[in-house]
Amino acid sequence: MLKESYNECKKRMEKSLESLGRELAGIRTGKATTTILDGIKVDYYGNPAPLKQVASISAPDPKLLVVQPWEKTVMPDIVKAIQKADLGLNPVAEANVIRIPIPPLNEERRREMVKLVKKFGEDGKVSIRNVRRDIIENLKKALKDSEITEDEFHQGQKNIQDITDEHITRVEEMVEDKEMEVMEV
Repeated sequence: MLKESYNECKKRMEKSLESLGRELAGIRTGKATTTILDGIKVDYYGNPAPLKQVASISAPDPKLLVVQPWEKTVMPDIVKAIQKADLGLNPVAEANVIRIPIPPLNEERRREMVKLVKKFGEDGKVSIRNVRRDIIENLKKALKDSEITEDEFHQGQKNIQDITDEHITRVEEMVEDKEMEVMEV
């Protein structure tokens, strides 16, 4: 019973970390990275589709992204979607490609990005704490139903807290790394 609880706890907390990683990857730094465009959905024949499903995205140099649509007809929709995403990017449509110069971030925009990074970090911590709460509730129910002893319950609680602390530390490390990346000039 306890081993399954620990495994479930770890698995769900890992998913929270993965989610945070995806959120942080979408935050723009001063360098061109294709993950900046991951959250963008393009109107593709009336249905929203992720940008990477309708075009190839590359970063030929640190200050430029290039989007090459599979079909030329979706170029205007891609440009519109990138502008609507409010990433501070100005796509330029040329022949068969869309070039997106990555402007350097000014100090004010960097600070806004850091606030966003911290918010995502807090959301990640809340998610991990919610997992801890759920697992401990399961342990309380198991104790009440006499599936585990009082000692096992307390040991289980301690182990769940240790797993939680480990994942919270990883969230803090991820946030700290992203903050440094954003503030790097």
